[in-house]
Amino acid sequence: MRSRILFLFCLSLLAVPLSNARAADSFDWRTNKNLVSADIKSSDLMTVLERIAGATHWKVYLEPGTIHPVSTKFKDLPPNEALRLLLGDVNFAVLPGTNSESTLYVFRTRMQRATQAIVAARDPNHGRIPNELIVRLKPGANIDDIARKFGARVVGRIDGLNAYRLQFDDQAAADAARKELSSNSEVASVDYNYSITRPGDPMMVPSNLAAGANFSLELKPPSDDGKIIVGLVDTEVQSLCDNLNSFVLPSVSIAKGGQPGQPAPTPTTSASETPTHGTSMASTILHSLQQVTGGKTSVQILPVDVYGANQSTSTFDVANGVISAANGGAKVINLSLGSGGDSPFLHQVIQEVTGKNIAVFAAAGNQPVTTAFYPAAYPEVNAVTAIDHGQLAPYANRGSFVSLGAPGDSMFCYNGQTYLSSGTSDAASYISGIAAGHMETSQASATDTENFLRANYGVKIVPGQQPATSGK
Repeated sequence: MRSRILFLFCLSLLAVPLSNARAADSFDWRTNKNLVSADIKSSDLMTVLERIAGATHWKVYLEPGTIHPVSTKFKDLPPNEALRLLLGDVNFAVLPGTNSESTLYVFRTRMQRATQAIVAARDPNHGRIPNELIVRLKPGANIDDIARKFGARVVGRIDGLNAYRLQFDDQAAADAARKELSSNSEVASVDYNYSITRPGDPMMVPSNLAAGANFSLELKPPSDDGKIIVGLVDTEVQSLCDNLNSFVLPSVSIAKGGQPGQPAPTPTTSASETPTHGTSMASTILHSLQQVTGGKTSVQILPVDVYGANQSTSTFDVANGVISAANGGAKVINLSLGSGGDSPFLHQVIQEVTGKNIAVFAAAGNQPVTTAFYPAAYPEVNAVTAIDHGQLAPYANRGSFVSLGAPGDSMFCYNGQTYLSSGTSDAASYISGIAAGHMETSQASATDTENFLRANYGVKIVPGQQPATSGK
């Protein structure tokens, strides 16, 4: 199929060369001259898109499952011709932004299916926020005194952990402060903060393909052992269809300054033409809950919004969200988000939470690679990848850290329309719902529930082979 191109954009006047990670490959996008050169002997579409995003500062979206090898060589071509060679036998469209970056959509079927956000290629620090630090203090230490000493601003705090997010004027100031704080007797730990891109939103499905999107659940009183709560650390959760709002507890907004254990007075019901990622994850959790419980359950979802209207969050805010979910009574925490940034602070928070008999499930990532994706790759977390008809979904990560697999497609209703969400995010949410339902119906602990899931949804990744699954 020949590439069909909608190419409408304005290029900035900034030259941004970007080298390929392989010494033998090169990639140079000179936006000041509207010329592109490349010599790529062996790469893949995902990596190429990451480099395009990094060089142009465009927003880039890919239709899930659209992957193929890339090998090309050319010099000083205009961007439209360069994209045709770089992207190969797929469709693409570049749409101009209004006072913002242009957007590149790459797809096989139609542009609306390009929903997987591509993160720009970064330096080896994997999304580190260069002018920020996370500082955890020992009892009695004063963060304001420390911030004043280094000319930093306290832009976030988790008082129950004595943990604070410090912002400096630049990276040099942050690096210098980190070096000194590492030997400060009042400091328990000092780490970098990492950016986590906002997950992609679902797409609308034609009505003739919408069978099975609607369902019903009946909320029943909890047992004497207490109510099972699923903490959904994600984007905003909007109003749900099918009278399912009774299953959604009042939300916590970390992105708007919420504090752990202090939920907002009413559930989030933002009016929008399209559903958020959090809305689709909540619907997926309720779908799998219905399968396990037969349609009657006392399980409820506690939404914790760590994004707000922002295009990214940070490992500090995700850690704050995890603590909020735990303090709100969650027995299951779902993290359908992540990045390549390994945050010791977030890892420590997850260790503390899982030590309290709370099960944590996280998406393995949607770039079909074997490299670690956090927080899913932390040993205490149950990493969930996507399975399609018994095989690993083509877009799903396949690292050795993956332990569970589940369906990666979820269909749900929002505002009278049917939407499809696809990815390891959906697989993780599906498993979180199964976990909560199993806890409720069998009074199982977190450990027993994880053993049950490994027996029924376990995945063993063998490089170069399809995963061996436990069956469901």
